[in-house]
Amino acid sequence: MGMGVGIVIRFGGCLDGTEVLSILLNNRLPFSVGEIIMFFNFFIFVTAGFIFGWERAMYSIITYFVAFKIIDIVVEGLTESKAVWIISEHSRDIGETILARLGRGVTYLSGEGAFTGDDKKVITRLEESKLKSIIEDHDDSAFLAIGNISEVHGGHFRKRHIH
Repeated sequence: MGMGVGIVIRFGGCLDGTEVLSILLNNRLPFSVGEIIMFFNFFIFVTAGFIFGWERAMYSIITYFVAFKIIDIVVEGLTESKAVWIISEHSRDIGETILARLGRGVTYLSGEGAFTGDDKKVITRLEESKLKSIIEDHDDSAFLAIGNISEVHGGHFRKRHIH
């Protein structure tokens, strides 16, 4: 079910009113189409639980939970990446270690702290658990933000293999 709905949505269609609302709200809310569909259906299933019994409602909720995950995978694809922003006084050391140990590219961006007015270097890139360890080794007070990126265009974003 999730795969079918996902394919329909990915290619610009929709099957019922909840999908139309979900597609429209997806542009205005920070939730995926599948999450919004699940939100609407959750209220429908709670109402059904009062009318038809909680066992049937729970099976429906579980089915739609799996379906909404599949919908998001089909709509957004499996190529989701992570983006990481690190703000640290030790940005060069952290960046060099990321290059050496993870084989990932690093981009240094300059920034200015609004609170202090100090110049800051912002590092962007990937690979969560190892990355957190590297940052803790160099600067345990560094600011770290990690986000999911569903599309990346341009540049060379493949992992360099270190032997």
